[in-house]
Amino acid sequence: MKTFIATLFFCTTILFSFSQTKTNLEDINKTWEKFYKAFETLDYTLMAEIHSKDLVRVSGGNRILDYDTYINNYKTGFERDKVAEQTSTISLRFFERINNDTNASERGIYKLVRNKGTDNEQVYYSQFHVLLKKSDGIWKITMDYDSSEGGTIGEEQYQNAFAINDFEKF
Repeated sequence: MKTFIATLFFCTTILFSFSQTKTNLEDINKTWEKFYKAFETLDYTLMAEIHSKDLVRVSGGNRILDYDTYINNYKTGFERDKVAEQTSTISLRFFERINNDTNASERGIYKLVRNKGTDNEQVYYSQFHVLLKKSDGIWKITMDYDSSEGGTIGEEQYQNAFAINDFEKF
């Protein structure tokens, strides 16, 4: 009987210490809300807020950037887009969301629409993998990898992933 109780206690402790919660997903979505807002308003300071100073950014499988370079690229790009009156809207869908109270791994597909509803509308898709760390109650992106997988990511893959608020799937 003691062995059974010890095993039950051990399994329960392990289960709860590694389980993710809806609260964590909702809190992580606050980071994603700022991410969306950064693109909508072309505000690079929001990108700076949601990324860790220790960021590792892997782009398209061909280069690695640090925090300063990554944020400065957004500053330059967003300022250029403002002058050119370009617009951007980004949305995420997920096929994997794993978290505990301090770390999270999120994988999915993003859709970036530039100049939505105009003759110049352009749509881009990419698969992403992001690691986040919770520090002082705030989730920040510590690693961000994306790739179009050789141009094979599109609307079908995007629609097959789950919506950002579809917590039941995770």
